[in-house]
Amino acid sequence: MDSRVSELFGGCCRPAGGGAGGALRGRGGAAPGGGGGGSKAKKKNGRSRGGKANNPPYLPPEAEDGNIEYKLKLVNPSQYRFEHLVTQMKWRLQEGRGEAVYQIGVEDNGLLVGLSEEEMRASLKTLRRMAEKVGADITVLREREVDYDSDVPRKITEVLVRKVPDNQQFLDLRVAVLGNVDSGKSTLLGVLTQGELDNGRGRARLNLFRHLHEIQSGRTSSISFEILGFNSKGEVVNYSDSRTAEEICESSSKMITFIDLAGHHKYLKTTIFGLTSYCPDFAMLVVSANTGIAGTTREHLGLAMALKVPFFIVISKVDLCSKATVERTVKQLERILKQPGCNKLPLLVNSDDDAVTAAQQFAQSPNITPIFTLSSVSGENLDLLKVFLNILPPLTNSKEQEELMQQLTEFQVDEIYTVPEVGTVVGGTLSSGICREGENLVVGPTDDGKFLRLKVCSIQRNRSACRVLRAGQAATLALGPFDRSLLRKGMVMVSPEMNPTICSVFEAEIVLLFHATTFRKGFQVTVHVGNVRQTAIVEKIHGKDKLRTGEKAVVRFRFIKHPEYLKIGAKLLFREGVTKGIGHVTDLQAITTKENGLEESLGPGQLSF
Repeated sequence: MDSRVSELFGGCCRPAGGGAGGALRGRGGAAPGGGGGGSKAKKKNGRSRGGKANNPPYLPPEAEDGNIEYKLKLVNPSQYRFEHLVTQMKWRLQEGRGEAVYQIGVEDNGLLVGLSEEEMRASLKTLRRMAEKVGADITVLREREVDYDSDVPRKITEVLVRKVPDNQQFLDLRVAVLGNVDSGKSTLLGVLTQGELDNGRGRARLNLFRHLHEIQSGRTSSISFEILGFNSKGEVVNYSDSRTAEEICESSSKMITFIDLAGHHKYLKTTIFGLTSYCPDFAMLVVSANTGIAGTTREHLGLAMALKVPFFIVISKVDLCSKATVERTVKQLERILKQPGCNKLPLLVNSDDDAVTAAQQFAQSPNITPIFTLSSVSGENLDLLKVFLNILPPLTNSKEQEELMQQLTEFQVDEIYTVPEVGTVVGGTLSSGICREGENLVVGPTDDGKFLRLKVCSIQRNRSACRVLRAGQAATLALGPFDRSLLRKGMVMVSPEMNPTICSVFEAEIVLLFHATTFRKGFQVTVHVGNVRQTAIVEKIHGKDKLRTGEKAVVRFRFIKHPEYLKIGAKLLFREGVTKGIGHVTDLQAITTKENGLEESLGPGQLSF
């Protein structure tokens, strides 16, 4: 997408400043690593902090919800107090879906008091006992000194508490990998997941490719998935030491699933499908240091912003360039990120301390964009990216997860395979509800608008067997002898009680991002809504005869081939050549149950196993 995208999607962000901690006041931001903006706050508190001007005097007050807990000290608590602290830790771990961050030496109102070395040692010992009680491990993220008018040095310690997973319910984050062709996306993933550096000629990426032509050309043309695990102590778990995928899943308490997307403009529809269908939590935009922002980089950046996927940037191949070239690429990125419509706050990561700050602030503020500079050949700064991914918290809390799980089952079909001795297998994401092995569901809509009965024979998640699938998780489901020719990408598998609504005609409120001339009735576009991808024709533009670049309108579309399952409020993205636009579905002209043949397709004996 061209530079117009940045003028259409605004945020509210203060101007960039300082280093990683500069002027950031997000929830739970790692204040010990702070940056500029401290002097005014010091006067406000009416006391001097001494010589280190880069220590902010306080954090935001502690919130009741969330996974961040402030503790002034934890020295020799009574048994009653200890049990209360353990209960509190369980709550914070539940809020963070297995992860919590403790700030030791901080009052509940956010004041940075700090502890002496002896008090800090005793507090960490108590914290370790609490973690053992709930079956978790603790990792010290960082320590910082707080300057008081006293002779005894006082410290604040930031600790990550991570619970050992129960029943395969490790924390799973999905990261879509974007960037121009030849920027080093697949190579970087190969280095992260295989545990071996690249030889400079693409050896690391060979295990990621799915087709012979990809190996021959070195260019990704399909969507592939790679996993990187972290255990409860924050150590990397990958394919090194000849581990299998099953062993990685068993050893990890947190899993990062990378969705490797195509960079070449020829495969743009595949990249858009990966972004809309697989519901990534975050996106990683890879930019080559020697070419800078070239080719589809700007377009991929626009797609991530249009779909409101939080993204961070990795500048690769720094071993090929001089320091001045890398700095020029960083400045080029910062200039684009700070443009009025983009309104991002670039945050260059140069140390472990910066990586911790970046991870916490990134998940809490949509305007912050961490930037990493690294090399897949020399391994320079690769550890900083691993620290960032290890600490990166989930976007949804346990309450939102529970609400999704209470709803009826809905599984998006993104991939279809035939596996010898297993039968038909579908891959995708469970949007809502819970799916169990042996469960009966209906799949559709077919070309004539029907839903067909089927049975889930087995489930695999991250290449290992799984009995129960929960909302938000991606998996593959074996459907036994079900006829593969009846399935296609874009279908949904839902609970029979849902009585799903389908439509061929729908309305959406859109913004036309770019069009060479005017957008009129009768224009055909490829519409992407979640896992649905189909050509639709513009039937009517409400209140206008035509649209030009940058204009908004409510437009009625009609799918030209077959009906689809859509929801009101779903994000929509459409394209045709250079024409691009986004919006959301506002109204559906639903086809009734009798029309779509649901009762007939669920009749006695039809496709039931």
